[in-house]
Amino acid sequence: MILSRPYPWEKSYPAGADWAAPVRTGTINELFDRAVAAFGDNYALEYRDRRTTYRELGDLVSRAASGLLQLGVKPGTAVGLYLPNTPVHPILFFAVLKCGGRVVHMSPLDAERELAHKLKDSGARIMVTTNFPGMVARALKLDAEGLLDHLIIGDDAAFGPAPIPYDAIPANGRSITLENLLSLGPPPAQWPEVKEDDIALLQYTGGTTGLPKGAMLLHRNLTATNSLYKNWAAAQYELKSGEKVIVCLPLFHIYALSAVFIRAIDQGNECLLRPRFDVETTFRDIEEKKANYFPGVPTMWIALTSSPDLEKRDLSSLSMCASGGAPLPVEVFERFKKITGISLRGGWGMTETAPAGTNLPYDGDAPAGTIGLPLPGIYMDVVALDEPTRLLPFGETGEIRIKGPNVFAGYWNKPEETKAAFVEDGHFLTGDIGTMDENGWLFLVDRKKDMIISGGFNVYPSVIEQALFEHPDIEGVIVIGVPDDYRGEAAKAFIKMRKDAPPLTLDAVRAFLADKVGKHEMPASVEIRDALPMTSVGKLSKKELVEEERKKYQAMKQQNASAASGHEPTVRK
Repeated sequence: MILSRPYPWEKSYPAGADWAAPVRTGTINELFDRAVAAFGDNYALEYRDRRTTYRELGDLVSRAASGLLQLGVKPGTAVGLYLPNTPVHPILFFAVLKCGGRVVHMSPLDAERELAHKLKDSGARIMVTTNFPGMVARALKLDAEGLLDHLIIGDDAAFGPAPIPYDAIPANGRSITLENLLSLGPPPAQWPEVKEDDIALLQYTGGTTGLPKGAMLLHRNLTATNSLYKNWAAAQYELKSGEKVIVCLPLFHIYALSAVFIRAIDQGNECLLRPRFDVETTFRDIEEKKANYFPGVPTMWIALTSSPDLEKRDLSSLSMCASGGAPLPVEVFERFKKITGISLRGGWGMTETAPAGTNLPYDGDAPAGTIGLPLPGIYMDVVALDEPTRLLPFGETGEIRIKGPNVFAGYWNKPEETKAAFVEDGHFLTGDIGTMDENGWLFLVDRKKDMIISGGFNVYPSVIEQALFEHPDIEGVIVIGVPDDYRGEAAKAFIKMRKDAPPLTLDAVRAFLADKVGKHEMPASVEIRDALPMTSVGKLSKKELVEEERKKYQAMKQQNASAASGHEPTVRK
């Protein structure tokens, strides 16, 4: 069973937004070629004060694609991009697709095991990297293991001086510089045919456990996402060609790639490429370079709102701000708006939805804590956790489903997981737990896999996290489930305090939460930390803490068993 039109969220849409607006699909190659033709003299990229026009970027992409053809890249060839935000990424991203190949994204923060897994699983035998410290060395290790046929290395110094020393670029049979790639051969008489149903991207999804799996995103998924966002913005506000977007979100992540970068290219915007987020650099990009749009993740907004001189900064050039990638604490949203007068907008999405899903209207009030409304062209509902074909009434908590032209084709080489992820004519089970009200507003409760079952009660860590974020001395918090011999699981809070704030005791935390969460949701333990683990895209990460607690619990059980038997545990040397 599904909802019927008019859908409940349509009555909450901003004036002019049409759920049935046509969705334009095609290939990323066509989108890029249109942008080069339309905005040739506009600046496409700025990196370390060096600016590149759309026409210049188009030429670099064609030359790089010609070189890739000489290396054997053809339709269906997988190429790994192991890159931070430098011009090498957009050049090679569009070049691989121009050859008909598929991009395999890898994070600079990936461990060697994760890099090796992505290469083996995707079949990528060509890797592109840059000589940022440590990256060439890791790539060469993978080459030494026989995982690569070609290693393409960009010299970052070619894009301007940097305050860090670069790795040396080796000279061996399988390594080639980007400079050499650009001159390997002339363009072909005819470029390979690329269709919208071809795989454009294998985007590996993170998880709390196990190795990541590759989400197959087709050209039409990515172009549909661009069109869906465009239809939403057309009724409200769109950036104009020539306006500037801060791109410090990593391009190897779907949020930055699709919701930010591809959209910016389609609109003729200038992307201020930044390899990493830095508070002072961001303020400088806004004040001096007059950036118009800054999309970030919650940790970035927390850092900015924690800046002692935020009220003194000139943010007048900003016309849009957005937060995505993870739920934004309501306290952070309210603090930023109070200080600056700017409302942080954003929504919900995931790798498998490329990442379109919901969005908040740009103007007007929305219910507190909502992740927004389904975008035009996207259908979403909430179904029972134990029966994913049973539609739940408004206000009841269950699993969020989604269907739309942006939803991925499945998991690479994992037919059983793909089959399990879809129900009822292509509705994708997101694994997110939430509710929908009678006006179509969606509310995220937690990830299904993060839910804690404590003494038979369902406990959602994000509920506790949101409540703790209201504490004025808390800067960051992660809540996970830890083994508990009595309850089965119990909530544990890992807390980072603001600078110079005194640490909190468990009793103090419970007292603060007394009127905010239920007794079954109270943390059983608290640990104050100087820093919390982060993912490669700047989101707080739970998996490291889950693994730490698992090992501690196993060690404790072993020690208790040894003590009960009268023997000390054996230590192997």
